[in-house]
Amino acid sequence: MNNTHYAINYFGINIEVSEIICFLRESMQIKKICQKILYQKITERTAWEQGITVTLNEIQTEEDRLFRDEISLEDTDFYTWLEEQVIDLEDWQANIRNHLLAKKLANHLFALSVEMFFNLNASDFDQAVIYKIVVPSVELAQQILYQIQANEISFYEAAHLYDIDEKRRHQCGYEGKVYRWNLQPNIAMAIFSATPGQVIGPFQTHEGNNLLMIEEFIPAELNTQSYQDVLTQLFERWLEMELNYLIHSNGDTH
Repeated sequence: MNNTHYAINYFGINIEVSEIICFLRESMQIKKICQKILYQKITERTAWEQGITVTLNEIQTEEDRLFRDEISLEDTDFYTWLEEQVIDLEDWQANIRNHLLAKKLANHLFALSVEMFFNLNASDFDQAVIYKIVVPSVELAQQILYQIQANEISFYEAAHLYDIDEKRRHQCGYEGKVYRWNLQPNIAMAIFSATPGQVIGPFQTHEGNNLLMIEEFIPAELNTQSYQDVLTQLFERWLEMELNYLIHSNGDTH
């Protein structure tokens, strides 16, 4: 098929590949997409060099797990669901295969490094359970903070009324567990210097202006979840290094 005329059929409407690329460029998403494509190439190449493969049985097992734990078909069948995602069975299975290949490669490369990395960086894996309100302006954030401090409104009520994120509004601001390493340094310092129940902020992030309430602290522990999180972090750092090497090597050839 000639890719210059290839189009995605979106519920009967054809969208040309050139239109998709143009949109990605104009919306500043093209860099992230290119990086992900190159990460996949690096993963494929290294897995091939290491003799790592994914079997059809492994793909089927992961499909079963996804439908058991993460994806609800509700009143639709599988193939209708695929159409709604604008993919076919081959795309679906390729995505699962790529995910499993990356997971197996990460384990192969870094399983023996996880415990040492965790011990050297244990404080980064302290967690806090937080509630969050994000609003567009710092003035509104400050006004909400004053109202909370004056007991005119609870944090939960304010989150339900004002947060820009619909899901978080329904959850009255509940954000969940966050690692210290996954926070901006100034926000991490403020959170882990606070006491449970304290409201802090506002802080400016890419989302907007944030008010935070800390529910509890969870000391770092190497359990099943944190093991996988460390493994993922090591693998992502490795991918970044490999990509930088690839870019610089390619630049040296010109």
